[in-house]
Amino acid sequence: MSDQPVHLTPSGPPETILDPEPPAAVAALDAAMNRSDPERRDAVAAVVADHPRMLAGWAELGDLGRDDVESYAYYRIGYHRGLDRLRASGWRGSGYVRWVHPTNQGFLRALAGLRDAAARIGEVDEEERCRHFLVQLDPSHFSDLLGTDA
Repeated sequence: MSDQPVHLTPSGPPETILDPEPPAAVAALDAAMNRSDPERRDAVAAVVADHPRMLAGWAELGDLGRDDVESYAYYRIGYHRGLDRLRASGWRGSGYVRWVHPTNQGFLRALAGLRDAAARIGEVDEEERCRHFLVQLDPSHFSDLLGTDA
């Protein structure tokens, strides 16, 4: 847990910034992502097995899923792991988790990926919940989702 994970501002809800991933995990994920296509997914999976709390790893696995259901599962794990990390960082179920902070991007990528994968497999309710959640967490970054009511 960081020294200042939640920032209260007089102009709006609190903002949560996740702690950085361990440098060794980041380096391992970077190396895995630089592998050739046939080896990349397995290399990323190995990194995630070694660092199961690494949100960017789960988002990458979702991106590399062999089908929509596999991608959905990886994104969902990243989303739930992200909720755990947010709570550990002081998030209380509301407030901003902005894209501008690189340490938040793994969680937001997993949530956005879950939204897209849910739509692809026909989970309309989940797609809608994820869309609303993304806009609540960072209305400026996800403003393009505002006008897509189902």
